[in-house]
Amino acid sequence: MRVPVIRKNILFSPDSKRVVARYFMNGDERTQQMVARIMTLDEKQVVDTLEHTLREFARRHRNISSIFLKHFGKIRGIIDGMQIDHDAMSLDRKMLIGSYCTMEYAIESAAIFNPSIVEDFDQSDLQMGEKRVIISFRATGEGHISSIVFRRGILDKDNNLQVMKIGHNIDKAEIVHKTLYNKERFLTKLSEMHTHDKYTTQIMQDLPDEFEYAVLKSIVNTALTDPSIRQERRTALEEVIWLADSFYDLQFKHDSDITERVIFPISDSESKGIEDARFVRFVDDDQSDKVMATYTAYNGHAILPKLISTEDFYSFRVMPLHGVGAQNKNLALFPRKINGKYAMLSRIDGVNNYIMYSDRATQWNKPILLQEPRYTWEFTQIGNCGSPLWTEEGWLVITHGVGAMRRYCIGASLFDLDDPSKEIGRLKEPLLSPLEDEREGYVPNVVYSCGAIIHNNSLILPYAVSDYSSTYAIVDMVELISALKNSK
Repeated sequence: MRVPVIRKNILFSPDSKRVVARYFMNGDERTQQMVARIMTLDEKQVVDTLEHTLREFARRHRNISSIFLKHFGKIRGIIDGMQIDHDAMSLDRKMLIGSYCTMEYAIESAAIFNPSIVEDFDQSDLQMGEKRVIISFRATGEGHISSIVFRRGILDKDNNLQVMKIGHNIDKAEIVHKTLYNKERFLTKLSEMHTHDKYTTQIMQDLPDEFEYAVLKSIVNTALTDPSIRQERRTALEEVIWLADSFYDLQFKHDSDITERVIFPISDSESKGIEDARFVRFVDDDQSDKVMATYTAYNGHAILPKLISTEDFYSFRVMPLHGVGAQNKNLALFPRKINGKYAMLSRIDGVNNYIMYSDRATQWNKPILLQEPRYTWEFTQIGNCGSPLWTEEGWLVITHGVGAMRRYCIGASLFDLDDPSKEIGRLKEPLLSPLEDEREGYVPNVVYSCGAIIHNNSLILPYAVSDYSSTYAIVDMVELISALKNSK
């Protein structure tokens, strides 16, 4: 007998009106030609053309003129190479050139899916039984480039979700790259990435044990300018910069609403997308807490598991995960330490569920096999659907299973609180399967989640509908735990 699931009548759908102003580079030669044409304009023509552009786009973006200037700065090398006196150019001309290096990108025009939900830090001014929550989504636009977007809402005593109004202007964060790196750990991660050390040894051996980002980037960029460089060596050196660029901090403006903040691909390691962030409210042994998430950075040919953390949803720290266990997709952090160690679920082989323990949140080794496909609806693979949830009866893990016709279903398992490698119970039937009207989408026949919470003794389970839109369902915890304990 299946556990009853109540699907709620709410739908998060893609919105092509939500756009971000993105840097646009059309190649050195074409950019030079564009700049040369703008330089032929007199100052009145510059002002008129800029004013026309601002009339068309200023209302769609917060402080678009500063974005134009920032993007102008990105082609400073081309400007200098054309023997143009940068200092003699008017501010309007710089902004106009920057506008030609800018494009709008509809961040969720294709899909808004794979949601996760966490408690908001702010739980003030609520009625009995209410909880303020933040829901994250994987938003996908042109070229299937994915980013992270947020919605804020309030769950009432009946588990109905009231979603707050969405802001108008998308805000991209200011980026601060890490400046100092540990050479030993850096080399270890390069090895885990299977980067050819014969091409990186010469670069790395001349660096001190602690080296600066700018020094490394200068050395690598110099090596890349060699016209006789072999493609295999070029790829290895590009991966060195790819790794260095994967450490950074993000800072959003405090006058932005959370619905206006988008975590857009920053480094080369995630140039093709930020995938499936699994957010969780993590409480440390000293009772301090923060929101953390694992996600997959993808550059079109390789993936890099990363960790992001925040204490306010304005400032975010982003770091790659290290170790033999930090491979493949589907990593999910436990919301607290177990026996003094961090704990993580993973699926390092693409098929089975694993568990790992570590003294550091970014270092993961010695994965332990936790679950293998057992039932027909998960014969292709089994994985998690977000971070485990603490209950008095054990760790509740929402899983996903892939069966015939690559149909994704959602299941549930229960594990021992002190030793989560011990399975207490596991549903034989899916908790959630695609209904007839949920089968159509970017990827048909899929229901999937990246994280749930427990509220009012109910499982609040947001889930994606065939990689296109999202909704949520609720499950009575008493019935679910009873079914899990009796599943043996």
